[in-house]
Amino acid sequence: MSSHESEITANLERANESVEAAKELVASRFCDFAASRAYYAAFYAATAAMLAEELELSKHSAVIASVHQRLVKTGRVDKQQGKNLNWLFELRSVGDYGATVHVSREDAERAIRVAEDFVRVIKILLGRT
Repeated sequence: MSSHESEITANLERANESVEAAKELVASRFCDFAASRAYYAAFYAATAAMLAEELELSKHSAVIASVHQRLVKTGRVDKQQGKNLNWLFELRSVGDYGATVHVSREDAERAIRVAEDFVRVIKILLGRT
């Protein structure tokens, strides 16, 4: 059992809430913000997974790199999940900082599906289904 149980639970709850927020945002045609929330859902789940590994990380790049190192490269999480996390991070940059470029509805909807799947995989990994 991790010494970060309450933080893990809180991050998984935030992941669930972020997915729901992303769905509401895309339904209201706020695709940039939906993509950002979808990424954050995955980020919170990834953070929970790293806390379960006793790693306290705050930088997004450190969390993503650690997911690849500890979960993807070891085969505990499928390579596609690592690719999806990277894609969500890139899409979030467009949504948050794209200025004249925006996230399409299609990409926002895909981001939500990808994030939901990533969160589900992490919950299974952590025995939190």
